[in-house]
Amino acid sequence: MKPLLICDCDEVLLHMVRHFRTWLGEAHDIRFDMAGGDFANAMTRGDGSRPNAAEMWALLGRFFPDEMHRQTLVPHAAEALEAIGTQADVVILTNIADQCRLPRRDQLLGHGIDVRVETNMGGKGAPVAKLVEEHGSPVTVFVDDLAVHHDSVARHAPDVWRLHMVSEPEMARHMPPAPAAHARIDDWREARAWIEARFAEGKPAPGLTDAPVEVTPAL
Repeated sequence: MKPLLICDCDEVLLHMVRHFRTWLGEAHDIRFDMAGGDFANAMTRGDGSRPNAAEMWALLGRFFPDEMHRQTLVPHAAEALEAIGTQADVVILTNIADQCRLPRRDQLLGHGIDVRVETNMGGKGAPVAKLVEEHGSPVTVFVDDLAVHHDSVARHAPDVWRLHMVSEPEMARHMPPAPAAHARIDDWREARAWIEARFAEGKPAPGLTDAPVEVTPAL
């Protein structure tokens, strides 16, 4: 039975925020600043007003899939996944609308990443648990940039190793390590070594003493 890697996409494999910010400025005269670490409050119009939640989601809905071609590959991500894929099954679990699953797969193929892609909305714990069961419950590593998803996986699939990765430098410096993750690594060369070490050990992840509360993710 092969180990299993379940990996997020945006700000883990592909840069998103930097390209979303450029598009917002070009197409909508909206300034995007992640200094506060809060995606929902990062947008400001030229007149000083902020888009409400519905408007924010609508803008994201237009970026995916129409502007996905702007996204660029995180350094060393493709090489790491290729190497990991020689010893493990790899699934991309991305919070994006279902109709964007094939565009996302094509997008990743364009960057040399040929793996299974699954879409999701909301917490990732339940879909991670389902994937683990489907693959026969092997040693599994989950990689994501958002702490809320590590909380969710800790609740639903506590035996899964959880690696917090924020590959966008301007976001990484504003985001503390996820409390429910076992490690925080923002570089794929180091992350690959950590992931392969977990597979080599062949042991399930240690559980948390206090399971975190599930919350609705911001993205």
